[in-house]
Amino acid sequence: MHLTDIREKLAARPDLTRQLAQVKEQVATCIQCGTCSGSCPNAGFMDMTPRRMWRAVLTDRVDMVFSSQTFMLCASCYVCTLRCPRGLPLTGAMAELKQVAFGLNLDRFKRSTLFYKAFMDNIRQYGRVRETEMMARYFLAVKDPRVPMSYTGMGIKLMAKHKLHPHLPTWGPGRLAPLFDRAKQQER
Repeated sequence: MHLTDIREKLAARPDLTRQLAQVKEQVATCIQCGTCSGSCPNAGFMDMTPRRMWRAVLTDRVDMVFSSQTFMLCASCYVCTLRCPRGLPLTGAMAELKQVAFGLNLDRFKRSTLFYKAFMDNIRQYGRVRETEMMARYFLAVKDPRVPMSYTGMGIKLMAKHKLHPHLPTWGPGRLAPLFDRAKQQER
């Protein structure tokens, strides 16, 4: 995705622009020490270290930020937040970047967005994850028959070990819907 495309999408979504500004404010006192990168268990899999991610955020390099997979690979383990000498809420900032990316509806994060939505819809419905139903909803949302086929081997192994428990889906708003709705109102 080109910088102009991302900037245009951000301009059309002032709520996401504000959210990105909040992330920048959260990491504004970053001293670029690299403790977050050195502490991150997933840093070896990231295309950009967390320290570089924060520098890109601080310098308004939205092209670098949203062309990277770094924030998507954050495991939310809070090690970076706990070890940060400035006490910055780095894990929360990574989560905010994920939300902005989902809101921008960027093609490169489409599958991640669909997976996250299937996961959260499942939690909203049942209060826990029903893996079989969640994955079925994800596969239907992806609309690419090759995706479920790539998981067939793992699915067979999990079923052989009795790790997957198919349930009949239930319809309706779900048990946690009122809680989710109240949280949504408080976010506004």
